[in-house]
Amino acid sequence: MTDLTTLTTKSCKPCEGGTPPLTSDQVKALIREIPGWSIDPTGTHEISKTFEFKNYYRTMAFVNAIAWIAHQENHHPDLEVGYNRCIVRYSTHAINGLSENDFICAAKVEAL
Repeated sequence: MTDLTTLTTKSCKPCEGGTPPLTSDQVKALIREIPGWSIDPTGTHEISKTFEFKNYYRTMAFVNAIAWIAHQENHHPDLEVGYNRCIVRYSTHAINGLSENDFICAAKVEAL
């Protein structure tokens, strides 16, 4: 079993079509390592979390930090940004499901 610290020390690996997505059991094990994150209703396609902030400036600072992580890992989330909140969603589109990369990046966002 991994933990947040273990996930944050890993780096994303290229993931291309043909690579199998994580199984439901693998997803359930990994989601326990990133507090507050949710699995989509299908249980295998997306993880997400809503972060709330005091104001727009702090929200945008958070978004910029996520952009830096995404650039470093070459793995990019879908973001929904409002005045004082940001919804972060990870999925590995190339495999139409979740990969360890999604959990690595979510852990790094969580560590912010």
